[in-house]
Amino acid sequence: MAKRFTQRTVNWLELEKRVPPEQKTNFYVFKGKSDVYLQRVLANPAEMPKINWDTYRKLIPDKKIVDNLKSDLEKYKVPYPEDTLTSKIEEQWKALQPEIEKFCAEQDKEIEKATKELNIIKALPKFEDMTMEMYYDLYPDEALDPVNRPTFWPHNPEEQLGYQTPEQKAMKKGGGH
Repeated sequence: MAKRFTQRTVNWLELEKRVPPEQKTNFYVFKGKSDVYLQRVLANPAEMPKINWDTYRKLIPDKKIVDNLKSDLEKYKVPYPEDTLTSKIEEQWKALQPEIEKFCAEQDKEIEKATKELNIIKALPKFEDMTMEMYYDLYPDEALDPVNRPTFWPHNPEEQLGYQTPEQKAMKKGGGH
């Protein structure tokens, strides 16, 4: 006999968190249909009602008909498909577990790295309070250094002495034509 579900097996709250906002209405419609179906199932008894064969024997003159009907009904079994996929799904899940754990470990490292960077940024003084000297102390490679690395305004690579376009660099490396 098929297993009867008497309670919800879906964690609707957890599932709702994962539904995109534009799909919420479809989700609620689906959840409503599922709830109605569960209520309909629970409204019926778990077992088929027992047939009182003695009552039928009293009402029907030919007792053979009742006996034949009873034996036929007892022989009849509703075919229910056998579950062959659950074991395959569990095997696939077990095979995926190491990959999932590896991915989670990598993401934890990325989260830790990003958290460190965020803490560094939070520790910086406000933009309004920072001076050029403070910026130079914090980021010596990026700050303007007029003594050691003088540049011309607007201080971008294209405006500096000795700048070569990518085409010029390619010509120089390739030997030119």
